[in-house]
Amino acid sequence: MTLTMAATFIVVLDTTIANVALPHMQAALSASPDTISWVLTSYILASAVALPLTGWLSARLGRRMLFTVAVAGFTISSALCGVANSLTTMVAARLIQGLCGAVLAPMSQAIMYDINPPEKHVQAMTLWGLVIMVGPILGPVVGGYLTDNFNWRWVFYINVPIGIVTAIGGWLLLSGGKQAGRRFDLTGFVLLATALCSMQLLLDRGVQLDWFDATEIWVELGICLMTSWMFIVHTVTTKDTVLPRALFADRNFVTACVSIFVLGGILMAGAALVAPMLQALLGYPVLLAGVLTAPRGVGTMAGMLLAGRLARIIDPRVPILTGMALLALSLWMMTGFDLQMDQRPIIVTGLIQGLGLGLVVLPMNLLALSTLSSALRTDAASLYNLMRSIGGSVAISLMTALIARNTQVSHSTLGGHLSQTRLPFLGQGIFEQLGFDGAAITQMMNSEVTRQAVMIAYLDDYYVMMWAAIAVMPLIFVMRRSRADLPDVVVDAH
Repeated sequence: MTLTMAATFIVVLDTTIANVALPHMQAALSASPDTISWVLTSYILASAVALPLTGWLSARLGRRMLFTVAVAGFTISSALCGVANSLTTMVAARLIQGLCGAVLAPMSQAIMYDINPPEKHVQAMTLWGLVIMVGPILGPVVGGYLTDNFNWRWVFYINVPIGIVTAIGGWLLLSGGKQAGRRFDLTGFVLLATALCSMQLLLDRGVQLDWFDATEIWVELGICLMTSWMFIVHTVTTKDTVLPRALFADRNFVTACVSIFVLGGILMAGAALVAPMLQALLGYPVLLAGVLTAPRGVGTMAGMLLAGRLARIIDPRVPILTGMALLALSLWMMTGFDLQMDQRPIIVTGLIQGLGLGLVVLPMNLLALSTLSSALRTDAASLYNLMRSIGGSVAISLMTALIARNTQVSHSTLGGHLSQTRLPFLGQGIFEQLGFDGAAITQMMNSEVTRQAVMIAYLDDYYVMMWAAIAVMPLIFVMRRSRADLPDVVVDAH
């Protein structure tokens, strides 16, 4: 159990730990602001491509071999990231990291399920889910501390000792050989990988290229739509596919995938928005901004522990709806943020939002997989992870684009109130007459207008996420209760 949790922790930690170190990497690797983003993009792309392969690889190589190779590959690539002296080396190492890390998440889940007796499944998956949920939240805190007190390279070196111990332990302690797996669906895999890569490139590059004003974005959109349609047709008409058709016939699983797409977006976008807002608008240093996001992790831990206790007592849909309501409440409270607030609103909303997420994730995944056969569980866990990952990517890109657009709109609106009609002294040279630099004062006023406009844009994002959380709530009533099956399921809280 300790081995699988350690492997899972370093993987999920790496999804966010590198974010705060990007400015330092940019200088060390002589990269531009546009190209340094590939440090994050390459990891996400590789993860998206590798996730659908987990079920086939597990049957082909065996659990013991796949787990050990994946941990070893993740550890070696982490070391390569730490010693990288060029952007090319860094991106290549991050690609390997993403490939190996994506395989580890559902693999660790399956191992945790099998090494525990049926009566311990909910408790074991609760503990495992805590690592999955808290890891990304701790990432900015750990990354900020290592970057401020040591060097950005330690953001990657921290994985090496944990990875070495985990790889050795996995080889010595795990069991599980090759299984009779289905035929590898090369056509389906290529179509799915192409669709996911083009979509991820569209989302990442769209912000930089002003979206559909650039030909590249149209090309990526066309490739994404074309290959997605071809993949759907291929899946419907082919016997052995990379994602079994039986998954899409299960009402609980399909509903949960849609829900986790939205909730994963709120989870990742929320983490991606708050820390930069605290640094850029409220003037908090990197480490303190990360610490102020930690209450979200505390709330998540409390929510998951509570959900684990409630799983056998009440209808799982009750804590899910309660958690979504708390999530929507926290986002509504965040729409009241202002530039003069102290730390209290940040801490309170973080605790409430974390509690809501914790109440949702565990019972949601119990319901999602409780009606699936054991033969579909690894593929189901992989697809579930994939939907969460895609939801996060879409939400982050959408929220970033909305911030850029709404900042311009709000700046124009606020700036209209600073015209000579409303403030006649602006055109009378009164600043110069009083001995002040009129141009400097005007620039200061423009900077403050921009600051206010950016804050309004953040609040607009919180409104959008609040309504997204509310919109997904009715879907819970579509899911079947299936309480009798809950102790015998695989849970994926990632």
